[in-house]
Amino acid sequence: MKRKKVSPLIIILASFMGIILLGTVLLKLPFTTVAEESLTWVDSLFLSASAVCVTGLSTISSIGDTFSIYGKVVLALLIQIGGLGIVTIAIYVLMLLGIKIGVTERYLVKEALNQPTHGGMIKLVRSIVLVTLTIEFIGMLINFTVFIQDFEFWKALGVSAFHSISSFNNAGFDILGSTSIQAYSSNIILNLNTMALIIIGGIGFIVIRDLLEKKNWKNLTIYSKIVLKITLFLIIFGALLIKLLEYDQVTWLEAIFQSVTTRTAGFSTVNISQFSYVTLIVIIAFMFIGASPNSTGGGIKTTSIYIIFGSIISFLRGKPFITNKRMIENRNRIKALVIAILAFTITIVFFLVISLIEAKNAAYDNKMLNILFETFSAFGTVGLSTGITTELLPATKILLSILMFIGRLGPITVFGIINQNWKQDMTGKINYPKEHILVG
Repeated sequence: MKRKKVSPLIIILASFMGIILLGTVLLKLPFTTVAEESLTWVDSLFLSASAVCVTGLSTISSIGDTFSIYGKVVLALLIQIGGLGIVTIAIYVLMLLGIKIGVTERYLVKEALNQPTHGGMIKLVRSIVLVTLTIEFIGMLINFTVFIQDFEFWKALGVSAFHSISSFNNAGFDILGSTSIQAYSSNIILNLNTMALIIIGGIGFIVIRDLLEKKNWKNLTIYSKIVLKITLFLIIFGALLIKLLEYDQVTWLEAIFQSVTTRTAGFSTVNISQFSYVTLIVIIAFMFIGASPNSTGGGIKTTSIYIIFGSIISFLRGKPFITNKRMIENRNRIKALVIAILAFTITIVFFLVISLIEAKNAAYDNKMLNILFETFSAFGTVGLSTGITTELLPATKILLSILMFIGRLGPITVFGIINQNWKQDMTGKINYPKEHILVG
């Protein structure tokens, strides 16, 4: 009897779910915290999902003060696995052990990294792991020059390593204790290093490799040029908006840092709960956009928003969508629109359900914007919060954990299990007569 092959999408989803469940058990152990009482199962699940999905939302007020060294190491490992992806790590370990990587494994990597073909997957996996560890190591050394001034050697080294891993993987966790990273809001070295790590992790491994290999703007692929240009635009535009809306509340350094971290990382050198409603809505929009494809970040991705707005402009001008002397395929335009609509619909549905649940929580009466902010932060795997995460009801925490999972893998990947033909030509093999339907 012929054995039915398991879909790569199912393997990818199952691997992430397995790591989240394993992390839940590891974080539930009594020696995870410095106190005698261990975390609840719901909090363990939430933190594990937040780490593996590189989000940064936390149901405990201070990870640095609550977690033991063991707990911090487990959290760092979960962030690293979540950022790289369990498939990438598994294939790399097999390579180190000298085990031959077959066609099935290469195809699995292709699906996990969203590549057009399965050629060169082994080389890609090797470069992803080595580049990641190298960048994180450099980031750790730079962090160390800052933290050694405030902590003894080994603690400074641990904090530096954790912060580097959390920054590059766009996780947003810090273990600085009650002071948090806000205590370093004016430290130029830490701010610049953290922003650099976030940006590099957020542009994606494909762009990083392209930059390292080509080393020249003209030789870069069109995809890399689009990612870099839209990333730079969003950083500058976001910084200007935040500074304009919160002129007396933030410095230029804080505005730029917040613009960089808002789309996916989740660090904050200011208290965003003091921001105006308008600023919070702007941040929600940036969290929804997120990072770039094949990166450690979430959201609908920079390329999706570029294609959507480009399509709108080209339609209004009555011209085809041309970029870098290339016409964008209708398939890409449809996919970008589907991703945005699916993502927005899913997030709003979760928001409405969570609002009904939290209506029973007297602490959050008339704080719908805070719940909306938390929901978009979870889907975008950002981790920014107005401060309500620690007091959410257990049911809400579970729903946000699910939303982080969907946001990390992407709606297309999650719902791809239902429809295995979504990657095939949408026009099908049969040509049907065209029908004109009135629109607008």
